[in-house]
Amino acid sequence: MANNRNMVLSFRDMDVWNNAMDLVDKVYSLTKLFPKDELFSLTSQIRRSAISVPSNIAEGFNRKNTKEYVQFCYISLGSLAELETQIEIAYRQKYIQATDDVFKLITITKKQLFALINKLEIKTK
Repeated sequence: MANNRNMVLSFRDMDVWNNAMDLVDKVYSLTKLFPKDELFSLTSQIRRSAISVPSNIAEGFNRKNTKEYVQFCYISLGSLAELETQIEIAYRQKYIQATDDVFKLITITKKQLFALINKLEIKTK
């Protein structure tokens, strides 16, 4: 009989989704420190990029086929790249002091997404 303890029944069971959600929390905390005149530009864009990562993982998980799931994972990777760039912009504009913890979480999430994509692509062959 198979061990069901490691069975993924929902996107909520996935480390990659949970880390992406932690990233959203961190981004919201960071962007609260931004100047108010950035609210509708960089603040909004950073938050949208961060939100896109776990949202696309969740949407892909519930798609009809694996190829669609992979596509949504790639969209999440694109959002991570956007987010990484936007955090760097915020740092260069001196809106935030340190970025190490955010970049570390981005890197972890990126590695997990690549691993998930590889696993899913093997299933489609």
